[in-house]
Amino acid sequence: MRTEVPLIEKNIVLVGFMGVGKTSIGQALAKKMYRDFIDIDAEIEAKLNMSIPTIFEKHGEAFFRQHEKEAVFSACNEKLKIISLGGGAFTQEAIRQRCLANCIVIHLDLSFESWKDRVHMLIDNRPILQGKTMPELKQLYTVRRKAYENYHSRFSTDAFNVDEAAEYLKESLHLAYEIEG
Repeated sequence: MRTEVPLIEKNIVLVGFMGVGKTSIGQALAKKMYRDFIDIDAEIEAKLNMSIPTIFEKHGEAFFRQHEKEAVFSACNEKLKIISLGGGAFTQEAIRQRCLANCIVIHLDLSFESWKDRVHMLIDNRPILQGKTMPELKQLYTVRRKAYENYHSRFSTDAFNVDEAAEYLKESLHLAYEIEG
């Protein structure tokens, strides 16, 4: 009896630096693939009934990371989902190992130059960015990028809009399913 989840039923986990488009692309990809979408940060906010910045302010990063781990583990136990992880989630070894073992992990990549153009849209809702200089942000980008080096597939979003990226990922996944099938 086969106990391993077939490739076509595995969850697809999107990882990458904050602001790369994991949520937007994930939502579009979920629609195209007729799957449910899970945004881990939104799950945590709903469970704790407060925003991520408020969670960080009132309870600290360690508290948030524990809830993040629980939410990711729970999502990984499901099937046929598109899951968007927060930018720091994949830096946790336990999360990284669980996702790599049970899901298809896609690293959505973005150059630092392109990311800098988006930072003004991110700063208010990302506690980890608050009060940082551009060199400090580059350091954070570089450190986190090392965690994202473990993946099943990598896709650079620099030259794509949300719909184009989702369509490309859908086609790539369907091809992989056909080859595996």
